[in-house]
Amino acid sequence: MPLLHKLHHAQSFLVSRLTLTPGHGQRTLNIRNGTTFRPLYSCQSSLHQQTPQPQLGGNCQRRGISTTPQRSRGAAFRSDLKHCQKIVVKLGSAVITRDDECGVALGRLASIVEQVSELQQSGCQLLIVTSGAVAFGKQRLQQEVLLSQSMRETLIPSNEKVQSLLDPRACAAAGQSGLMSMYQSMFSQYGLTTAQVLVTKADFRHDYTRSNLRATLSELLRMNIIPIVNTNDVISAPPEPDLDLQGVISIKDNDSLAARLAIEVNSDLLVLLSDVDGIYSGPPEEDGSRLMDVMYPGDVVGIKFGAKSRVGIGGMESKVKSAIWSLERGCSVVIANGMKKDDILLNVMKGAKVGTFFTETKPPGISPDLQATRARDGGRLLQTFTPQMRAEIINRLADLLVERKEVVLTANKRDLNKARMSNMSTPMLARLSLDEHKLAGLAAGLRQIAASSEETVGRVIKRTLVAEGLHLTKVTVPIGVLMVIFESRPDCLPQVASLAISSANGLLLKGGKEAAESNKVLHQLVEEALDIHGAKEAVQLVSTREQIGDLLQLEGLIDLIIPRGSNDMVQKINRESKSIPVLGHSDGICHVYIDEKADPDMAIKVVRDSKCDYPAACNAMETLLIHKNLRETPLFDDLLDMMRSEKVKIHPGPRLACSLKFGPAEAKSLKVEYSGLECAVEVVDSAETAIDHIHKYGSSHTDVIVTENENTAKHFLRSVDSACVFHNASSRFADGFRFGLGAEVGISTTRIHARGPVGVEGLLTTKWIMEGTGDCVQDYSQVGTKKYLHQELPLEAELEEGEETEDTDKS
Repeated sequence: MPLLHKLHHAQSFLVSRLTLTPGHGQRTLNIRNGTTFRPLYSCQSSLHQQTPQPQLGGNCQRRGISTTPQRSRGAAFRSDLKHCQKIVVKLGSAVITRDDECGVALGRLASIVEQVSELQQSGCQLLIVTSGAVAFGKQRLQQEVLLSQSMRETLIPSNEKVQSLLDPRACAAAGQSGLMSMYQSMFSQYGLTTAQVLVTKADFRHDYTRSNLRATLSELLRMNIIPIVNTNDVISAPPEPDLDLQGVISIKDNDSLAARLAIEVNSDLLVLLSDVDGIYSGPPEEDGSRLMDVMYPGDVVGIKFGAKSRVGIGGMESKVKSAIWSLERGCSVVIANGMKKDDILLNVMKGAKVGTFFTETKPPGISPDLQATRARDGGRLLQTFTPQMRAEIINRLADLLVERKEVVLTANKRDLNKARMSNMSTPMLARLSLDEHKLAGLAAGLRQIAASSEETVGRVIKRTLVAEGLHLTKVTVPIGVLMVIFESRPDCLPQVASLAISSANGLLLKGGKEAAESNKVLHQLVEEALDIHGAKEAVQLVSTREQIGDLLQLEGLIDLIIPRGSNDMVQKINRESKSIPVLGHSDGICHVYIDEKADPDMAIKVVRDSKCDYPAACNAMETLLIHKNLRETPLFDDLLDMMRSEKVKIHPGPRLACSLKFGPAEAKSLKVEYSGLECAVEVVDSAETAIDHIHKYGSSHTDVIVTENENTAKHFLRSVDSACVFHNASSRFADGFRFGLGAEVGISTTRIHARGPVGVEGLLTTKWIMEGTGDCVQDYSQVGTKKYLHQELPLEAELEEGEETEDTDKS
């Protein structure tokens, strides 16, 4: 056999046998064109040009470039990312490199390594495409350069001059082993092994080299080894203007390299970590540039890309191109900021709204951020309406609830059927259900709101004559854009919409999926009512798959969040909303205390109504407290008999349980909202003890005393620190409609802004209007000619309609 043919066969054999070379605790994979093995033959003069496919003949032939077969689509929504198993993570130069570009940012890298390790140990397969060899080597060689300089050169302080003497390829050669040793050292802390894979552009030009690379990476992933992939910058040619061929992206930087590798190994997800939060509609530093949390392939048209990062050869345009190329081949992509201290990779996998998520699946509705923008614009339009116009809209909605009741009830029936099939609890079914009586009550409440609309926006609440010719007025204005998140209660949609319309607020509604059909029909009625004055978009219903956590990130678009639903949901919103204020309550643990001086018949009547009228409501009684002197009286027995007849399950408190020879088991906790026909019962020594119990176990919602002793009642009313405190009245009166507010957006147990049932008043804020005659502060100084009067004026001289419509909310 000719010598040339033998060389070809030897080279093919070596290429096909990839070895793991242990060294300092790491495993180095040497692929063809890597650092330790170079091709024995090339038909081109440059090391970086295409190398031939081994063949028996001596002619050089250029192989066509192909990729692995196109796969199915990637994740349609962020919530689907938690199912991704094979993940490629690209660490950009800016993420890896210190700000001085000499060395590795150890803190950031350690955080990323920890997250990768957590994902790897949870069953995922991770592959890392990394930069940093040049920076690592630059740090090592910089001192060598300084030592080699003359005394004159050393005395000239010029760090830039030193860096200019460092050749990037030499830096890569000096830094590659150190970078890999650092990765291995970090991952070994979590019991994981890494393997170094060095590649060049030529490794992707032939099917046989790509096949070897793909097989090696797949085997490493199967062995639970994390491949650390990097371009071999020691021998790589400088970036050149390669033209992408049809269906193939050329390897220009680590972004395109990561994209190619993601497809080669059939990855589920590609995460490109950079030094920006994601893809912006323009350069991030420019005014008006908007972070795009979701991007579709067609969105790239019209995006203006800025300059590249301070280090590296890629840029945002390269990232977008690589992302779309991967997406079109079935790999999900997220571009995010790897510079921050938060757990970026874990948050991406959880489906959190971080970075820019690339998807080919557009949701059926418009995005929530666009809906919030439309709601703000619609709210500003409502502010320009007269009170009579806003009242007309609300009255029209009340009429539609009655006229279209069959349509509403039919949609609600579909929701109820689905809920029963999913074994929804009885209290939740009660909240979900609508009937003619509820709709009639809704319509009546809406007409109350309409009647009070003239006393909402623009109402003067304070007038001051600051000085002669200088008037100051305080008026009510809308808050801005409200987001109300509610579960199971479709009846709250028209209530909240009417309150928002009356107060000229834009409104974003997020209802539970269990009431989707009912909410859709009710929102259509709201839109129809708004459209009589052209304000159809003031109230928006979020119908996409956006998670609540994502909606809480709409800072700057939403001014107030009002949750209405389960304790878990409300608590989660209170916990996760870090920048948008939340108005609401998390529990409705309401108490009724029966004093020793209580009228027996009244006590039984109040307890029955408080517990049994609507057990699923947040203002229903959950704990009954009874004075100890009533324990052996007929009233105590009558109360228990009444609850048994109403099929109320009793959970005795510790003290009562001890006195019962035979009875139900002791309550597991006295801090429970049952939301059904069950409640806790406990014995207390006095009204003072009852107050202490309420403060310890209550939720500051609604608490009641039943007594004929006026002094005891007054002490109870003054001392109980709850949003609503009643004397001889059912806890069920804690409701916006029953308070005469028409309706409520919820009951607030917070201590700022609004408390108790929140109607229109709770949806307003204020602004100050000053009218002067060229006044300046210097006019009122010690050497000035004017003096402050600060004289309060009567409120009669209110602003003319239209003057109060300009809002200075957070828009």
